Amino acid sequence: MGYYDQNYPPNPHRRKNKGWLVPVLLGIIIGILLVVVALPALQENNVLPGNSAEQDQQEGASINEGTQGTSNTVNVDVSTQITEIVEQVTPAVVGVINIQQQGDFWQQQESNQAGEGSGVIYKNEDGTAYVVTNHHVIEGADSVEVVLADETHIEAEIVGSDIFSDLAVLRMSGEEVEQTIELGSSESVKVGEPAIAIGNPLGLMFSSSVTQGVISGTERTIPQDFDQDGRADWQAEVIQTDAAINPGNSGGALININGQLIGINSMKINQAAVEGIGFAIPIDSALPIVEELETTGEVTRPYLGVEIYSLDEVPQAEWRDTLNLPNEVEGGVYVWSVEPLSPADQAGLKRLDVITELDGTAVNNMIELRKILYQEKEIGEEVTVTYYREGERNETTLTLGTQE
Repeated sequence: MGYYDQNYPPNPHRRKNKGWLVPVLLGIIIGILLVVVALPALQENNVLPGNSAEQDQQEGASINEGTQGTSNTVNVDVSTQITEIVEQVTPAVVGVINIQQQGDFWQQQESNQAGEGSGVIYKNEDGTAYVVTNHHVIEGADSVEVVLADETHIEAEIVGSDIFSDLAVLRMSGEEVEQTIELGSSESVKVGEPAIAIGNPLGLMFSSSVTQGVISGTERTIPQDFDQDGRADWQAEVIQTDAAINPGNSGGALININGQLIGINSMKINQAAVEGIGFAIPIDSALPIVEELETTGEVTRPYLGVEIYSLDEVPQAEWRDTLNLPNEVEGGVYVWSVEPLSPADQAGLKRLDVITELDGTAVNNMIELRKILYQEKEIGEEVTVTYYREGERNETTLTLGTQE
């Protein structure tokens, strides 16, 4: 039998203390060595993955270095860019006041403000500044005032205006003009790109107002009835935008995201059920007219001397029954009336003749005829007109006159 001393019981852990302490210490030391020495070496040799953010940054840097000289990464802060562009362009957008003289019962003349609109300073040379605005803004004016962005009023002279393009040019002192607008191009405008309208909606109390939207459509055509007889006298080619354009915005600037002038704000659809449909005159079609107005004070255009309308305004049944057109005719313009002694009258054109070609170029509607006539032809030039009368194809030659 063994002897068991209750006062000094044996300790079973006393021998094991020496057994686990040494391995733990060795493990800690080895772990420290791995962290300090081995791990960086493994990461450096791509044996273990490194920090993902740092790796992405390094990869991005290497890509940028590798592609330097061939492409640039462009980051655009649209909000900041718009505010900077607006700040730069706003001084070039002005108010235009139409002042008309009115007499009272005693025949005393009084100057009254008949209307307000907007304008754009596009040139400032040799102390003279030029402003483009709408014809309907200055129509009937006896005198005109231009109001700069800092509310300085300057008397301006009407150099010339054109009812068909709805454009007018003003001339004034350029001493206090700080900024002219940069001209862009409307030909490259794409549907959906940003558009910014600057002007004076509802008058000078809201001067230099800015509205932003997009280009909603290009090459739109809007009928214009100048004599209010219910029939269109002209088809205006315009840019459509949903940037808010209100009365007083007329003549103001429609600019792109680079601050370049791409259109002259002109009109909006004024119907209760319509929202966000405004129009501007494309700058590419406006510039030649502006230059001609600045130089000569008027726009002279070649003309035929006929009142015409597009065939697409006539029901297809009338093409056969009234105009007697053959099936191969797919478009054209029909003659509604001929002015006496006009080029068309002298060439033998008559009412209900259908013009289909000018000098061999197809004419499908009024817009195409106008483009050929006003962009490719000159006053005094001879033009071969192809037309149908009573179903028969004919040709005649006329000399283009001057539109009064």
